[in-house]
Amino acid sequence: MTDDLTTQMHRAMPFTAVLGATALRAGPDEVALRLDWDGTRCTSGGLLHGGALMALADAAGGWCAFLNLPDGATGTATVTSATNFLRPVTSGHVDAVASVLHAGRSTLVIDTELRDAAGKRIARVTQTQAVLR
Repeated sequence: MTDDLTTQMHRAMPFTAVLGATALRAGPDEVALRLDWDGTRCTSGGLLHGGALMALADAAGGWCAFLNLPDGATGTATVTSATNFLRPVTSGHVDAVASVLHAGRSTLVIDTELRDAAGKRIARVTQTQAVLR
């Protein structure tokens, strides 16, 4: 099932394939994606790059927003994104779990938590998604 979801995600958002993200689950209540630690995704010192983490969160949040679009909408686009990094990632993987805080007619607000392989919160992202018509 996750292979099918990952294929679906890569087709809908080709950058997620370049990023190396995999889909764990996707539904209106929650979207969960994973990114494995890899040296090619790091800054100095073997720290997983913040841009990779933000891209993972944006993909999870965008998919979650898309699954919660109001009737008549054709798509969504990120308008704002605020990231708070809490701890570094130096091994394992990161899971991004996105859920809806607000679903309106013109915007959606998505909350995404990023946790490491030990389940520790490493970042929190709040983004506003515009509803496209």
